[in-house]
Amino acid sequence: MAGGVDLQILLSTLSPILSDPEYVFLSFEGAVYGDHKELEPIASFAENEGLTFVVERVKAIEHCLTYESTFKHIRLEVHSSLDAVGLTAAFATKLTESNISANVIAGYYHDHIFVRSVDADKAVACLNELASEQQAR
Repeated sequence: MAGGVDLQILLSTLSPILSDPEYVFLSFEGAVYGDHKELEPIASFAENEGLTFVVERVKAIEHCLTYESTFKHIRLEVHSSLDAVGLTAAFATKLTESNISANVIAGYYHDHIFVRSVDADKAVACLNELASEQQAR
């Protein structure tokens, strides 16, 4: 099933869902896919400097790994197409207005936003406000 591309519809139906666990970003120099599977990463990305993992904070603690910041995961329930234009820019701009950093990962069905844990509730409120603004148009 193809995702939506109409920006106004996408924005008006964002439906952000905040997940409970805290997450951290880790990088392992020289690692390849399949390494560190015990960390049960929910996302990974290969970069020249190393393999980046997004893992639950408790897993990092269990394995005595250091990290810089903690994040909460917000899943946008709207099914957006990977070809949709402007969605990321729109919600990133809204979050920027409240000085909230957005680390975005696009899945096939949904966009996933990682925000600092301390900003999570505020970020969800901003995203709901953005949706309400679009619904009022």
